[in-house]
Amino acid sequence: MCRSRKSTDAIQPTSSNSKRRSFSSSFQTPKSLKPSSSFSDPSPSTISTTNDLASSSSNFYFNSSSYSLSTQTSNTLSSLRASLPENPHIYDFSLISSATTNFLSKRFSSSSSSSSWLCHLHGKQVVVFRRKLRRSIELDDLVHKLSVICRSHHSSLIKLLGASLSGNFVYLVYEYVKGANLGDCLRNPKNPSFTLLSSWISRMQIAIDIAHGLDYIHHCSGLETSFTHNHIKVTSILVAEDSLTAKICHFGTAEICGEVSKEEGSRSLGRTDSKVMKIEGTRGYMAPELQFNGLVTQKCDVYAFGVVVLELLSGEEALKFTFDEGDGGYKRVSVIDTAREAAAGGSGGVRRWVDRRLKDSFPVEVAEKMVLVALECLEEDPERRPEMKKVVGKVSKLYLESKNWADNIGLPTDISVSMAPR
Repeated sequence: MCRSRKSTDAIQPTSSNSKRRSFSSSFQTPKSLKPSSSFSDPSPSTISTTNDLASSSSNFYFNSSSYSLSTQTSNTLSSLRASLPENPHIYDFSLISSATTNFLSKRFSSSSSSSSWLCHLHGKQVVVFRRKLRRSIELDDLVHKLSVICRSHHSSLIKLLGASLSGNFVYLVYEYVKGANLGDCLRNPKNPSFTLLSSWISRMQIAIDIAHGLDYIHHCSGLETSFTHNHIKVTSILVAEDSLTAKICHFGTAEICGEVSKEEGSRSLGRTDSKVMKIEGTRGYMAPELQFNGLVTQKCDVYAFGVVVLELLSGEEALKFTFDEGDGGYKRVSVIDTAREAAAGGSGGVRRWVDRRLKDSFPVEVAEKMVLVALECLEEDPERRPEMKKVVGKVSKLYLESKNWADNIGLPTDISVSMAPR
């Protein structure tokens, strides 16, 4: 999986008195085992006790300190398992705990909002990704989202295999794909002059992979539903070592964890795919409307995609601060601003702006068109940003033009590169 950093505004799950039962209120622990009145992160000192609470007839384990198990809960779990398709796994929490050595194993990645472990479950190497539930999830929504996400198959997505729950944490189990995140492939701190993506074709391949994957997330062809990823950035995109193709990580995380939720009955948003959430994102990738009022739509993903494309073309970070020797202070440098300046300068400006490590070996006209596609995705007004279906069409055309350019000048298009330490 990918390593990432992001600021979060955690929302504790709360129970609901509405007719539709919330997910958090459907799981309870014995009255005789009430350690405290608040949820807590399972720690090594409490794992051994909580494991004893796992029911052998239940595939879900939920450790809540304020509820008690009942026959109704068992029936709910049984109906939940029966309603899911065969492919998603509802993992017992004790199995997750054992596989990660009570979460004492070396973490695969860690950030302010999540941690992950590389381990084996059912004889398969997987990545267990832990994230805090931001709000209560209605049971019907959970069943639908988990079943749809686990049925999703696309070459540009890291597949979600299943989930487990404990306290106010969800443990998402994803397939393991060997590779490195896109940020590390573009920028090697130990060797700034080196990049795995050293050819124009390799970068166009990454761009088209991400575009196709994001379009699938937004429309889920054949599944009659749509999602918002909400965390598109270079550290959430894996470059597979065997093929140098891109795979989007964390598909479904935002939906299952309650980071985004549909605002039922809202007419003010004016879009069927509109969602509302607390402001949460990564600097440099957040759309203006998200920063202003926390409004999340699929157009926020389109905006983030535009930023990623500019990083691919320039090799520069989305946002950084550089030391200004003139006034002795630090200057904010955005890849969006530099791209707009380059586009204003025409072909010459774009040629000087594109990553110099490509050594001028790229079709300048195609590069200029790619910059314009990215800037179209970065329009301030979300209504002026294109849908991903339209973006895929444009990027696909430019990818084919790039292949023709490479064939005409005799460049190899199937380069094998190792990601082993240097």
